[in-house]
Amino acid sequence: MKLLIVDDHPVLREGLAALLRQWGPETHILEARDAREAFDLLDRHEDIDVVVLDLLMPGLGGLAALAEFGRRRPALPVIVLSSSEDSQVARQAIAQGALGYVPKSANPNTLLLAIKLVLNGELYLPPLLLNEGGQDSLSLRHDTGGAEGARLTERQVDVLRLIGEGQSNPAIALALNLSEKTVKVHITGIFKALRVVNRSQAATVGRERGLI
Repeated sequence: MKLLIVDDHPVLREGLAALLRQWGPETHILEARDAREAFDLLDRHEDIDVVVLDLLMPGLGGLAALAEFGRRRPALPVIVLSSSEDSQVARQAIAQGALGYVPKSANPNTLLLAIKLVLNGELYLPPLLLNEGGQDSLSLRHDTGGAEGARLTERQVDVLRLIGEGQSNPAIALALNLSEKTVKVHITGIFKALRVVNRSQAATVGRERGLI
């Protein structure tokens, strides 16, 4: 697994790298001080699995960087790590495409959990958002403008259909002759297109819109 840490504080980067290396020697860590360095690494490493991004950096800010990550690598999961515990900031990050938002005050294991979730095609929401009304409050389905937000590829529809049947990622991979990593990429794309945050919501919206 290869992770990219983007933060302008070297001590924090080193601490995060040490934490993430607990996963074992197969975990490779890339570090960038700002968005410019991050995009350079992105161009040179096509196999990055997850980005951990600080919102407050010199130069291109975190929210703008999120949008650029989405443009350059739409399926790449990005987790925001921020000193802000303002729920509005967290919502903005999720709306810009982040698949997770982790306050820097959180337990270190929280970041590990968030990474595991996004690698499985899920979305990590911090308590500061869940306490405001649960995951359904972040589905943003009222903002999609009907089918406009549901433009899925044929393969994504295949994956969504199997999600609706309750199939696991390994089962979906076997049924569609795909790798599990590719399945996770498709699930990430489905979540973004349907503006949902979990598999049950994706299946529900898919049925509502006649996609499955």
